Amino acid sequence: MVQDIEEEHTQQFRSAFVAIIGRPNVGKSTLVNALLGQKIAAVSPKPQTTRKRQLGILTTDNAQLVFVDTPGIHSARHKLGTFLNQEAEEALEGVDVILWLVEIPARPQEEDIQIAALLSRVRSRIPIVLAANKIDLIGPDVLAARLEAYAGLLNKQVQIISISATRNQNLDELLDLLISLAPIRPPEYDEEQITDSYERDIAADLIREACLLQLREEVPHGVGVRIDEFTERENGMIYIAATIFVERESQKGIVIGEGGKMLKQIGSSARKEIEEMGGRPVFLELRVKVLKDWRNNEEALRRLGYKIDRKKKKKRTSR
Repeated sequence: MVQDIEEEHTQQFRSAFVAIIGRPNVGKSTLVNALLGQKIAAVSPKPQTTRKRQLGILTTDNAQLVFVDTPGIHSARHKLGTFLNQEAEEALEGVDVILWLVEIPARPQEEDIQIAALLSRVRSRIPIVLAANKIDLIGPDVLAARLEAYAGLLNKQVQIISISATRNQNLDELLDLLISLAPIRPPEYDEEQITDSYERDIAADLIREACLLQLREEVPHGVGVRIDEFTERENGMIYIAATIFVERESQKGIVIGEGGKMLKQIGSSARKEIEEMGGRPVFLELRVKVLKDWRNNEEALRRLGYKIDRKKKKKRTSR
């Protein structure tokens, strides 16, 4: 009898990979953090905070949703931008559901048209959910017209839901919808696992997040972070040494600040976030180096963990 109940539970269990796609700064990482109930992804008000795909794994009694958080699709102006777009586009391969997140207070922009064209080429069997984010910032009289404008960009059926990731509005309804679209199959990951990223990789993102939040407008997008050491000491404290890379000597001075004040602020902010993530005390040591024009230098990009796959890029261009 117990075996029959277990088999019945397994047959009813649903599991899906859900790619979250959208233009920069629409709230993709904020949504993932809100759905998981804890922070695994860096967020800031500045575009292109997310630079690599990251999985957020949510397991309930009857389902597992593996969210694939992606960089915002945009008009690339350098090789790093090309990498970010490639990361987002490749995230659509092999997923079960696509969640297109839009910033509903804004009218459709050029990047939204670019995303709609990309989604129009996706196989028809993959369901698409259009999630209108930030509904707390728009009146109901405008909402219907905006939803129609975004849905009208696609040449295929789409399911629509309105949410606010920051206010947790309609997130339960969103989860119910995604679970209903998930195939019946066993989970891919253990129920305790919430992400595929290592602590050191998340730490690098949280350091860059601190830079984005603290620095002036002309600096943040030229910032890259490399973890040089990540070790646990005998007393249980995590020791992290990291290098913040900038593109120009003038940017180095801004990041360090007068008397090292700015770098201390960045370090303090990042350390608190890393400690909250890992639940352990952290000693964080930061230094700043100039890596000239690194966003357009493929060797520099590789050193920082970004790699453009030329073969896949060519394949997409030829379609």
